[in-house]
Amino acid sequence: MKVGEKAPQFNLEAYSNGEIKKVSSNDFEGKWQVLFFYPRDFTFVCPTELKSLATHHTDFEKEGAQIIGVSTDSAHSHKAWFEKDLPEVKYPVLADTGHHLAQEYEILIESDGTALRGAFIIDPKGILQYAVVSNLNVGRSVSELLRVLKALKTGGLCPVEWKPGEKTL
Repeated sequence: MKVGEKAPQFNLEAYSNGEIKKVSSNDFEGKWQVLFFYPRDFTFVCPTELKSLATHHTDFEKEGAQIIGVSTDSAHSHKAWFEKDLPEVKYPVLADTGHHLAQEYEILIESDGTALRGAFIIDPKGILQYAVVSNLNVGRSVSELLRVLKALKTGGLCPVEWKPGEKTL
């Protein structure tokens, strides 16, 4: 999967705002999407990211973007963990138990079925505009994801360290 290509479609079971249901990429058609993979439920670094994204959920919504979490754990595992430890998370979290989505984004660790930490920003036309992948032990910067989303939305050339409100090139 490369930036500039059409993002993979999905139709997966998910835990979303207190319930297990099917969630499809078509549900977000015409919206910016911030799709992020995390390794596993009930781990140490992952809840720090999930909570930070929940804290900034409204900021992403103001930008017309939908946050979508993904791991290779089941929706029932998500439900058990989120209800116990992460009640503030209201965005959908997909259960990629077949590993197809992680494979399409080329971030699956085949040996144990875990996804690397991947964050992907998809534009309203379904085109992948941003991708960052890191190993399992380092969390991402949610403020950087939000900054990049805002930069992409300008449609302009944004120099290094560009901040919202600054001029583009």
